[in-house]
Amino acid sequence: MKYIYHCKTEQQTEELAQFLAEISRKGDTWALFGTLGMGKSVFARAFIKTLTGAVEVPSPTFTLVQTYSTPDFDIFHYDFYRLKSPEEIWELNIEEAMYNNVCLIEWPEKMGVYLPRNIFQVNIKQDRNNGRLIEINVSAEDKIKRIAQCGRKPDEQSAK
Repeated sequence: MKYIYHCKTEQQTEELAQFLAEISRKGDTWALFGTLGMGKSVFARAFIKTLTGAVEVPSPTFTLVQTYSTPDFDIFHYDFYRLKSPEEIWELNIEEAMYNNVCLIEWPEKMGVYLPRNIFQVNIKQDRNNGRLIEINVSAEDKIKRIAQCGRKPDEQSAK
């Protein structure tokens, strides 16, 4: 199922991330696709702040991963922009993180064949008016139900 949201401002992107953070559960992976400057970090920061109350959410561009605690799970925020090969992900404890926590992954395409299938795939693109078009693709029934109940209705929805 594909859900499409149009965000005209950075604040609307943050609000969408806040709604989606509230439906996250242990074991969820949010794969954030988009070119440089599309708002992946804006989305991730708002998501993390919603669940943790963190004031500072630095980009993991150079550290590759930042971890944050919530009462129910930890959030692992990965940025794979600098990875040279998909196999480097194993050095970052990603297997354990995906199983027992919530993962936000910027540049998930760098994982290659190791990117799991049962995830929230978030594609962020620029629209014609300099806003953002955010498409969320999910296939698992439980994830579809959670998105439908997130508190913000999509602008468009289609079975895919």
